[in-house]
Amino acid sequence: MSTTQLTPGARIQGSEVFDLASSWRGYRINKMCNALSVAANRVAFQRDEEAFMAAHHLNEEEKQLVRQRDFSGLLAAGGNIYFLLKLGVVTGNGLYKMGAKMRGESYEQFLATRNDAGAT
Repeated sequence: MSTTQLTPGARIQGSEVFDLASSWRGYRINKMCNALSVAANRVAFQRDEEAFMAAHHLNEEEKQLVRQRDFSGLLAAGGNIYFLLKLGVVTGNGLYKMGAKMRGESYEQFLATRNDAGAT
């Protein structure tokens, strides 16, 4: 038995909700990030980010978000966190580094809020 959502589309202040509209808006971003599941594509991205983004038809705004590693901006542009993690890993920004950037904190500040100080 499932519970019906009382207010469909309700937003939590400061949070991005990934819904159908976001999915369509972020299609190019998510498709590019998903391509990073393949080792050869990770190498291609690291060799020439601009060519890789162009091959996935990102527009200039989307490219700028990737260049800046603006994960909050990528979420707002329709990026799905599970796909963005692939981009984070290939750019040296694991989940906790992404979280720190999204919260406007240093990596060390962010780690201090975690239960496991040795986690990365």
